[in-house]
Amino acid sequence: PGRVTFAAGSGSLPKIKITTPWSEAEVYLHGAHITHFKKNNEPPLLFLSQSSKFQKDTPIRGGIPVIFPWFGPREGFPSHGIARTQPWELTATSQSSSGEVTLRLTLPDSPLADEFPKHLLEYIITIGQTLNAELIVTNTSKENFTFENCLHTYFQIGDINTVSVTGLRGVDYLDKTDSFTRKTEQSDHLKITGETDRIYLSTTTPTEIHDPKLKRRIRVETVGSNSTVVWNPWAIKAKQLSDLGDEEYHQMICVESGNVDQNKLALLPGKSASLKIILSTNPLN
Repeated sequence: PGRVTFAAGSGSLPKIKITTPWSEAEVYLHGAHITHFKKNNEPPLLFLSQSSKFQKDTPIRGGIPVIFPWFGPREGFPSHGIARTQPWELTATSQSSSGEVTLRLTLPDSPLADEFPKHLLEYIITIGQTLNAELIVTNTSKENFTFENCLHTYFQIGDINTVSVTGLRGVDYLDKTDSFTRKTEQSDHLKITGETDRIYLSTTTPTEIHDPKLKRRIRVETVGSNSTVVWNPWAIKAKQLSDLGDEEYHQMICVESGNVDQNKLALLPGKSASLKIILSTNPLN
């Protein structure tokens, strides 16, 4: 009581508002979508487009979309899977002795999910001094289940021209802007200077976003993630996206955690796989 409240969000979609001694957050049941997290006396951690459509069967632009069981386009199906556009169920809430609040959500069965081996998809979100999100897939069928997953996090930044991303030097990546050519990252501090869409493969190293304008470092730590995706649409692509403002690419960068492409997962019957992110902020020295 007083920590978790329910409200009608944008487009009258139901949302959950969470308050802790250190932070506040909002989660939509539509897509189990974390749209807001803000530590006290800091700017928001997550970017949310002012042009985002809050509609049934339509993904929310920003926050943390849940990508499952495939990443990217798939003929005849929604891009990035079924999880981000389906209504989830809140199954439990709890508060730790120190004041952290945890939500547990489950994705109900849907006709789209029938295309794959039977499975259970759960999402555990913990709000406190950090934002933690854990996606758990359990194969409840009698056959192997191969899938991709990703927590497609949009971060709020001061200016895309001044930020840099660390933790990826020496990692091979697929460059979608260059016909998925395989390359190796050469930079200690990756700077974004144009449209960027890269899948970094077989990496478990934490990444950081250094943001001089907002004077902070955003740290992305993961458990069970072997791929990191870095994305910014830049000017031309931003104008082509109806749910992103023409100039909003200046205030966002996606650093996504998951298991995609050659890092896709294969679960034996009865087995589970967990993908967890721990997001924190510190002053930029």
